[in-house]
Amino acid sequence: MTIDGDAAYQVLLARDARFDGRLFVGVTSTGVYCRPICRVRTPARRNCRFFATPAQAEAAAFRPCLKCRPEIAPGPGLPWTVMDASRTLALQAASLLDERAASGETPSVAALAARLGVSDRHVRRIFFAEHGVTPLQYLQTRRLLLAKQLLTDTQMPIAQVALTSGFKSLRRFNAAFAGGYRMNPTRLRRSSKSRRDTKDDASLLVAGEPITVTLGYRAPHDEGALLSFIAQRAIAGVEVVAGLSIRRTLRSGAITATASGVAASPAGWIEARFVPADSRLHLAFAPTLGPMSGTVIAAARRWLDLDASPAAIDAGLAELPGAPGLRLPGSVDGFELAIRAVLGQQVTVAAARTLARRVVERFGTSVATPWPDVSRAFPSPDLLAAAPIERIAELGIIRSRAGAIQALAREWPTLAPLLAAGAAPDRLVERLRELPGIGAWTAHYIAMRALGWPDAFPPGDAAALKAMRQLFSTTSRRDAEARAEAWRPWRAYALLRLWNSLSSGAHS
Repeated sequence: MTIDGDAAYQVLLARDARFDGRLFVGVTSTGVYCRPICRVRTPARRNCRFFATPAQAEAAAFRPCLKCRPEIAPGPGLPWTVMDASRTLALQAASLLDERAASGETPSVAALAARLGVSDRHVRRIFFAEHGVTPLQYLQTRRLLLAKQLLTDTQMPIAQVALTSGFKSLRRFNAAFAGGYRMNPTRLRRSSKSRRDTKDDASLLVAGEPITVTLGYRAPHDEGALLSFIAQRAIAGVEVVAGLSIRRTLRSGAITATASGVAASPAGWIEARFVPADSRLHLAFAPTLGPMSGTVIAAARRWLDLDASPAAIDAGLAELPGAPGLRLPGSVDGFELAIRAVLGQQVTVAAARTLARRVVERFGTSVATPWPDVSRAFPSPDLLAAAPIERIAELGIIRSRAGAIQALAREWPTLAPLLAAGAAPDRLVERLRELPGIGAWTAHYIAMRALGWPDAFPPGDAAALKAMRQLFSTTSRRDAEARAEAWRPWRAYALLRLWNSLSSGAHS
């Protein structure tokens, strides 16, 4: 990807947040690369080199800035927002590598090509054309940046940081870190102002110290709309919105380290707290999830849509009412979301929430958390699949819907890989629709939130059709769907704006 250096320098002068995570500047006089919003003194134009990704900057021998912290910058966004087929494949390949970064797996280019359904040579060519580095260079950068984040934000032992970041030995980690950043991990940890005085040993995790990291996003961000959406659907005991924070439990296996479903997470908890003044999110999670920190961080970014591009989305939806910075609420547990979507079929949000609470009260499990009102985990697929259907139906769930819940639970091992980052939404929708009791609307809704699919537009949505009649005088479903074509590739955000335009709120 070619960058116009003079135009990029104007972005740097303006510290334009719209380009945060999409542009990085390497300063030849210091050997450091920064985000365009970095608050250090602006370097002279002659000392600047511009890159589209951290991997490109590090391949050119620049090391990440300790002040603006490129590792917490928002990502480029999900790979369905572009129309060019080769570029889409290159972005999907990067998503697959992001998924592998913290797992310790180093997939071959052949394996990457097989997942994408193209040749090895094609993957190498399109990946380099889009990202400016090889797949292995990209993977190494992701691992080093994750390690830098954990060293800066957490008290996790350095040996644990190495393993959590995908390095199979401390020796290899130390060599890679020193080679890439020209300092050893211990020096970086000492230089971090945010680090509390404490010993670097395994007793920290045994003592129950939460893992706390910082994540960045592009402003504006309509935190109020996002938090309201989540609060209206929060299941008692599982999830609570308090001020600018979301607190919730995670059942065992809710998050997996790879698309193949290995290295499933233990039960735990997670808290996300917005800091709007800094365009940052403080993420804390249970120490039991520490070994999966990279996967948890990636899941949280999708959950709260931190990689969205609000300027582009708002421009594309200018004819719709709503405040700027609307985000698409995702999920940290695709199975929980899918069951919640089934429970929400043809009932109000409040009724669906009541049914979900009953399911958790009967089939959920207890989880220790720092908060008394967040103490129950959603039931596992195995548990719901094995439950007598009468035990589900007697909660007030009609028998056909109880059957759909059990069908989802039985098939979840084959459905879960379809929720991997960068997975094709159409495949998930098609597979869901093969299950009894899962229609087109439910399948698209699950794909919209579980995958963060920005162009989802569940067919026949009653609330959306009502809102479009009021706003645009559309007279039929066909007219409404034709008008919605103008909102591609942001139709999921359009749907949220349509829902929000109705005084009654209303949909699963």
